[in-house]
Amino acid sequence: MARPTEGFDLQLYLAASSHSISAALIQEHPDFKLIYFISRTLQGPEERYSHVEQVALALLTAARRLRPYFHSHQVVVRTNHPIAKILRKPDLAGRIVARAIELSEFGLQYEPQGSVKGQHLADFIAEAYHPEEPSIWHLNVDGSSDKRGGGAGIVLEGPGNFLVEQAIRFNFQLSNNQAEYEALVSGLLLAKELEVNHLECKMESQLVVGQLNGTFQVKDNHLLRYYHKVSDLIKSFTSFSVTHIPRSQNSRADLLSKLTHSREKSQLSSVIKTTLHKPLLEACAANVTTPRTDWRQDIIQLMIHQEQGGRLSILDSKRIARYLLVGDDLYRRGYTTPLLKCLSEEEAKYVMQELHQGICGSHSGKRMMKAKVLRAGFYWPSMEQDCATFVQKCISCQSHGHNLRIPPSE
Repeated sequence: MARPTEGFDLQLYLAASSHSISAALIQEHPDFKLIYFISRTLQGPEERYSHVEQVALALLTAARRLRPYFHSHQVVVRTNHPIAKILRKPDLAGRIVARAIELSEFGLQYEPQGSVKGQHLADFIAEAYHPEEPSIWHLNVDGSSDKRGGGAGIVLEGPGNFLVEQAIRFNFQLSNNQAEYEALVSGLLLAKELEVNHLECKMESQLVVGQLNGTFQVKDNHLLRYYHKVSDLIKSFTSFSVTHIPRSQNSRADLLSKLTHSREKSQLSSVIKTTLHKPLLEACAANVTTPRTDWRQDIIQLMIHQEQGGRLSILDSKRIARYLLVGDDLYRRGYTTPLLKCLSEEEAKYVMQELHQGICGSHSGKRMMKAKVLRAGFYWPSMEQDCATFVQKCISCQSHGHNLRIPPSE
């Protein structure tokens, strides 16, 4: 164990097995140093976690035990697992979201594994080193539609026992072939979000597989739109293949597609559950609008730049230190308040209008109005000034407020 050199980054290597987790904190520059090593066994339910959850648990354990190092240095997490993508998905299990919030205070950077020196230090208890090979991901999808509604099941498996399961519910009428295409599009979008390069897809719809492989002709105009959408998504991968399998070999995805119809509370807490209120084709077409720039875009761009390994100035680092990106939403951490959702200018006007003169509004003053905004869980930089301006422009407050208009001399 050695003392780290000030001004240089620290690298964290993680490893997880079925019975234990470990982490090695090292410093590669200016000289290679082993700073700290931690390891612990998994207890009870932790042994049944998926592999990516165990890796996230190793990261959380290292952050808790090595908090002084995490606060005094920039820590770069070296791992081939898409932890950063998983932690930012807002519809994951509750414990993953809780870990993402706890880890957000450190401003971690995520990079590929690269050097194997530090990884050997973390692996000598948990797992053995394997030479790097092109990682092939496996995607199983299934869609179903009946009188109770439609659903889709997605199972994405990656290297290192990485597993993501998703159950989608359709709140609109569609045929079985459309449900299969919707499931395939959702699975491809999930794989693209996790930056998958090599993907092998398996599904039980012989029609969809035949159309994508060119053996069947697409005659239906509506399915033709799905076909072009899938063809565009396939171009995002370095290699892609789709094969037909019988239902007996696709039982997991078939179960997830029917999970959304069940009224019983599911015990599969690690499954991503989402609901689509319109087809993905219409959703994609409706979202093609000119984005309006607001103050949040600068914060998000700086956070993405830091996550990709870019260097930020001290002022920019302090500027984004209290912000957290969950999905597409930006949140701000407070000292005595929970996470506050950051709003745009139009959203801020709507919130102020509802809190001030809505059905529960009491035409409160600027200080009370600001407190109500914070209590409701919202934030924007010019909140105090905007609340004061909004109260001054309120006609009812001007007419019925206790404003003294008598000159001081009288």
